[in-house]
Amino acid sequence: MSLHINQVPPVPEETARIAHAAFPKGGSLLTLRDELGTIFSDEQFAHLYPTRGQPAEAPWRLA
Repeated sequence: MSLHINQVPPVPEETARIAHAAFPKGGSLLTLRDELGTIFSDEQFAHLYPTRGQPAEAPWRLA
């Protein structure tokens, strides 16, 4: 499995709106993403993957 480095896409506005509507008092995961933003990037994990092979799922997506 190889890692193709990509940027973590932002949370779609509609998804964020629905999440905040579903949890009006907030929640630990909502707060974490809102206050810290992206914590990990593909570049931090690239050394763990070979340079050739079938593309792997991005580490941030697996987390």
